Amino acid sequence: MGIHEFEPRDENFDGKVRESFALQEAMKTIGCSIDSLEAGKIEIHFPFNKALTQQHGFIHAGILSTVMDSACGYAAFSLMPADAAVLSIEFKVNLLSPAKGDAFRVVANVIRLGKTITVCAAETFSINGTKQKRVANMTGTMMAVFDREGIKN
Repeated sequence: MGIHEFEPRDENFDGKVRESFALQEAMKTIGCSIDSLEAGKIEIHFPFNKALTQQHGFIHAGILSTVMDSACGYAAFSLMPADAAVLSIEFKVNLLSPAKGDAFRVVANVIRLGKTITVCAAETFSINGTKQKRVANMTGTMMAVFDREGIKN
């Protein structure tokens, strides 16, 4: 993934992202935490949990997709104005290798920033001791939402 430098439209993006992330019950259920955050980029970590596996003992593709979707959303959200909320409008996942490991690291970056639509990319790596292996990729399209009833930051 290419690395791009972006200027946040909200100087309090860090607090805004972390506050929103803390409200996501799905991320709590999976055991996700933010490892690092900067304008246009986020890294999320989660441990292996047998309850999140499919029939072969690998982390389920739906779980990987869920975390990568949130990572892309928060990478985009970090660059949005203070009065914006974020929603996913499209994503595509490539499953590259069985998701087995002690833990997982998801890295998402903004690829193209627009006023309303932002395109992001995410990668998921399995972690086994000191070894990491890419197991999935996502391309996601996020939308800045303003003044929509029932949707807030």
